[in-house]
Amino acid sequence: MQILIEEIMEILPHRYPFLLVDRIVEIEPMVRAVGIKSVTFNELFFQGHFPGKPVMPGVLITEAMAQVGGICLLYLPENRGLIPMFTGIDNVRFRSPVTPGDTLRMVAEIVKVKGRVGKVHAEAYVDDKLVASGDYMFALMKNQD
Repeated sequence: MQILIEEIMEILPHRYPFLLVDRIVEIEPMVRAVGIKSVTFNELFFQGHFPGKPVMPGVLITEAMAQVGGICLLYLPENRGLIPMFTGIDNVRFRSPVTPGDTLRMVAEIVKVKGRVGKVHAEAYVDDKLVASGDYMFALMKNQD
């Protein structure tokens, strides 16, 4: 099952320029999701990171992986409207740069959920090459609107 950007925007509270997932190509809610981010030269962050040698900032790769995990958690109707907040990030590693023209494929697997807190392991790939990975602890919070 694919989830397109319109539904992603219904699930996640993020908006441009911080919505970093273009589509979900696989999902098993509360278990695993695979998301895609098409990295283009038009991204605002390439203006300053780094001029003449554009590289996607690692912190944004980390955020993109976490957003895929968030979609996996929030896909169920009973979790819609909640906001996944970081409570910790461990074991993050960056193995290769991500540059304009790359397609970032992010795989997020739910490791543990207890109540509204848990842990997600995520990996990011460009062409089948692992470029980043990390473990994310989260709490699902009520929106304070």
